[in-house]
Amino acid sequence: MQKPVLVVVDDNAVNLTFVKNILKEKYEVFTTDSAVSFFELLPHISPDLILLDVAMPGMNGYEILSQIKEDDAIGSIPVIFITAKDDLNSELEGLKLGAIDYITKPFSPPLFLKRIENHLTMYQAVKALKEHNIDLREAVDEKNTEISELQNAILRIVAELVEFREDANNGRIKRTQKYLKIFVDMMIEKGVYYDEVSQWNLEYFIPAAQLYDVGKIAISDILLNKPAKFSHEEFELMKKHTIFGVAAIKEIEQQTKSNQFLQYAKIFAGSHHEKWDGTGYPQGLKESEIPLPGRVMSIIDVYDGLISARPYRRAISRIVAERVIIGSAGTSFDPVLIELFKHVKQMFCDISYQTDNRYVS
Repeated sequence: MQKPVLVVVDDNAVNLTFVKNILKEKYEVFTTDSAVSFFELLPHISPDLILLDVAMPGMNGYEILSQIKEDDAIGSIPVIFITAKDDLNSELEGLKLGAIDYITKPFSPPLFLKRIENHLTMYQAVKALKEHNIDLREAVDEKNTEISELQNAILRIVAELVEFREDANNGRIKRTQKYLKIFVDMMIEKGVYYDEVSQWNLEYFIPAAQLYDVGKIAISDILLNKPAKFSHEEFELMKKHTIFGVAAIKEIEQQTKSNQFLQYAKIFAGSHHEKWDGTGYPQGLKESEIPLPGRVMSIIDVYDGLISARPYRRAISRIVAERVIIGSAGTSFDPVLIELFKHVKQMFCDISYQTDNRYVS
């Protein structure tokens, strides 16, 4: 099987050798030390991924990326910045220009390899999806099942990539889907908001929850794993993950055929931090203005967040978490849904024990 092709651009020969030695067993690696040599190399190879340093003489990494994005022939190749610049503004600038990740030096080789692997898997899946969409013109019926499976694979890969960056929350994505399935089943059983819930296509609704925190892919590792509480400015940046999440899903929609699970995913991503009393974000929606899927997900997200360890605090007990959530009925959460939470909280507790033993009891 042919190895994926990676290009590393860095004016420092030591850095080039170090990165190449990490990658060479799994990938075919080409190295260049300047923008000139990089663009001279491109016509002769077909890169699957480009790794760019930021600070280089002549044309810097940001300028190289801008030129790549202007070229239709190479503009879709994923680009990752590898740099010693570890400030939030530099990282945000790189992501705005279209980089898919921003890795700061020094880094752990195993974690570096895993992130490269995840990005390549996602890129290859998107490429395959585009090719299959062309085939749909001739064989729509035959391809429907295959496309659905591929879309779910992309969901899973994207979600795992986000979760991988927050190692403290290991297993969160799987737990979230299980919590959601239990909650929706109970809503149906009790007839809670039945007119709306009965219209949900659960084949897409439950998997779509994997993307509810996808916007964190645009948030700095430094911020995600900060071992202290956020400053006001940092919290304002973190809050933007909801906006980034909706934007990312819209980007996927532009590359694929619009469908239900992406519609559900946008609702989850954009509304799971809204609060019943209107004090949430990003829109400050209030009560029934908040989409019902977002009202449900907000309870699930807070529950799992409270019983999970964070870089800046220890996990709290499930009993205390339940009290916090129930006590927030009418402020943070829909009171009707909190009454339902009382019926499912023991099942939530069982799931958290089964999926991760690092929680406190």
